[in-house]
Amino acid sequence: MNTTDALEFWDGVYAARPAAEAPRPNARLTETVSDLPPGQALDLGCGEGGDALWLAGRGWHVTAVDISAVAVERLTALARSHGLGDRVTAEHHDLQASFPQGGFDLVCAHYLHTPFGLDRSAVLRSAAHVLRPGGRLLVVDHGSTAPWSWNQDPDIRYPSPREVAAGIDLDPETWTVERADAPRRVATGPDGRTAEVTDHVLLIRRTA
Repeated sequence: MNTTDALEFWDGVYAARPAAEAPRPNARLTETVSDLPPGQALDLGCGEGGDALWLAGRGWHVTAVDISAVAVERLTALARSHGLGDRVTAEHHDLQASFPQGGFDLVCAHYLHTPFGLDRSAVLRSAAHVLRPGGRLLVVDHGSTAPWSWNQDPDIRYPSPREVAAGIDLDPETWTVERADAPRRVATGPDGRTAEVTDHVLLIRRTA
């Protein structure tokens, strides 16, 4: 993977959009986490920061990472403007080269897809290993292509949640799959268009 190309690509994606003032959290995050007690969270591929801000607003302390320096800088400023600067730490990481330090009660990875080479299984395995006992790893992937997606390859195949879990290859004596399904929902794109999409949802809990 050429880190420079990936950085330039994702910086370009975010720079081409106006900075969001109130980005929305992902629906699968809110339905999964609403009843959990707040703790330490890690947001992989934080993008515009909707998930990080939503978690921080509910008492979580969030480390939010992205390969895009534009996304990281915007989230840092946005967290401060929302009065959440003490609960959100935005960090710049190429997850194939570096990984955030610490132990976490929640790690979320929403739509961690890229046109560049990335060993996602290795990244998600690292994410599982930074969970504290009782902590959860929430992986939400695309199960279909939205009209506004940067990837319109008609031949793309999205691995199922069980396939993703198998690729991470975690010891079942330490980690338990709590959810692996493919629900549908109506999504809204950056330009306001709506479409029905499929999510691939994988929830893993560290039991020991």
